[in-house]
Amino acid sequence: MESLTTWMEAPRRKPLLIRGARQVGKTWLAKEFGRRHFRNVVYVNFDLDANPAGDRRIHAVFEQDIRPDRLVRALEALFDTSIEPGETLIILDEVQEQTRAMAALKYFAEDAPGYHVVAAGSHLGVAMRPGTGLPVGKVDVLSLFPLTFTEFLAALRRDRLAEAVAGGEWDLLAVLHGELTGLLREYLCVGGMPEVVQGYAENGSLVEARATQDALLQLLRADFSKHAPASQLARVWQVWDSIPVHLAKENQRLVWGAVRPGARARDLELAFQWLIDYGVVYKLPRLTRPGLPLAAYVEDAAFKAFGLDVGLLGAMAKLDVATLMLGEAAFTEFRGTLAEQFVHQHLVAALGADGPLAYWTGKAAEVDFVAQLGGMVVPLEVKSATQVRSKSLRSYLDRYHPAQAFRLSLAPHEVQTGFTNVPLYAVETIPREAAA
Repeated sequence: MESLTTWMEAPRRKPLLIRGARQVGKTWLAKEFGRRHFRNVVYVNFDLDANPAGDRRIHAVFEQDIRPDRLVRALEALFDTSIEPGETLIILDEVQEQTRAMAALKYFAEDAPGYHVVAAGSHLGVAMRPGTGLPVGKVDVLSLFPLTFTEFLAALRRDRLAEAVAGGEWDLLAVLHGELTGLLREYLCVGGMPEVVQGYAENGSLVEARATQDALLQLLRADFSKHAPASQLARVWQVWDSIPVHLAKENQRLVWGAVRPGARARDLELAFQWLIDYGVVYKLPRLTRPGLPLAAYVEDAAFKAFGLDVGLLGAMAKLDVATLMLGEAAFTEFRGTLAEQFVHQHLVAALGADGPLAYWTGKAAEVDFVAQLGGMVVPLEVKSATQVRSKSLRSYLDRYHPAQAFRLSLAPHEVQTGFTNVPLYAVETIPREAAA
């Protein structure tokens, strides 16, 4: 919301494109922004399934002349309202379903910058591939992700606790460490999908949270059927179903043969890339050696794959929520994968979907994440227990001597020789800590 307000007030504002996976809250955010800051909102949804009787009049408007003055007049007539620069927010939802609407963003940027236009879509990564009509350089882009742990706390009306975590108030957090670890356990089960979090905030039921997650997973599979190329659909499902399987293995690196026996990269890599573009899978490449920019030192042939949300991952793996709430099970079951997924999705939220992020392997050593933060290459090791050793991180430190290094674990905040231990629930403080 703060980013939208900044965009609204920017003197050289372009139409805004909100990217994000299905059900992360793009539509709600755009509408709520309009309600707070504009006299009226014109909401256009290009998904025919969402329009009464598959109303195609919206598409017809954009399939003709897409100059802003003509589009504004047509929308005024269709919605029986006035559209005034600075007073009206125009929302173009599921914009990827109408390529002419994406092209129209260019003309709003060039010929009518006074209008506030927000476009959103559920699989814009697919729609934004070359040749699809997106006016590169003519839009501002905002990426939306599942709720972070501090946003989860705010949803549970624990605002002061959320502020303490986000602000790294270590003395206070040390006192509340046990409570925060318990809340983190809940987050690992619930995750950050808004509908799941809202239900859990209202009824506190992990059983209902899992039912909502299962429904969301069914929705995603149905969406794959609707949007994935027919020639790739079976492979898309195979890759998608393999994510929790390969993450649960000792060596978490994705191997095509584990997705489908006898499969080769060329058989499945297009399906994998489609899921990445769709926004529900992330590729974490292996780092050959730390250097800047980080992207220049990664090996794309060796990589891990992470999902969109830790709660959905637990549901895909059919992990029992009752078991996960006992002791340290949420952190140790599934080979500690939930903790790594948790850290990954928070780093993605901080760095962006295409942020500089990798993992590193050395001789009998592996550091879970290496991120480019504050102009530095920063290693981050994830541990899923209280009593931990950091053999892999020590190996990295001895070899490369980074200026900053972090271990994320269930232990409280502590500065140690060569690295800082940060409690898992405070992963959102890492970018600021790295810059300190």
